Amino acid sequence: MILDLLCEKCWYNEYDEETDECFCSLVLDEDEYVRFCEEQNKTCRYFRPSGSEYDIVRKQN
Repeated sequence: MILDLLCEKCWYNEYDEETDECFCSLVLDEDEYVRFCEEQNKTCRYFRPSGSEYDIVRKQN
């Protein structure tokens, strides 16, 4: 699936050590979430490239 490939490289993709899974940390309201679920076969409108190592460290702090 196209979204799986995008999610791996997305800024909002985070790893949860307790569940050993990745998840999207983007906060959507109910209407945005419904729209997102309806467009699953398309590219994600919220995709943001993960950036450099410095960006990742800034995100963690």
